[in-house]
Amino acid sequence: MVYRVRRQLVEEGFEAVLARKQRVTPAIPRIFDGEKEAKLVQLACSHAPEGRARWTLNLLTDKVV
Repeated sequence: MVYRVRRQLVEEGFEAVLARKQRVTPAIPRIFDGEKEAKLVQLACSHAPEGRARWTLNLLTDKVV
């Protein structure tokens, strides 16, 4: 690792060593697009189901799926 960092410092400069490269493809593909994510946030911010104080991840999963 030290060898790679030193080589990158010489070839690309100090800023390149400190900054991470952006991946071409994300490590985990996105499940929701912007519209679906907005609906999920809207649901999570709404009143919880009857008998519950708040939304849980399991309740949100059941409702979305």
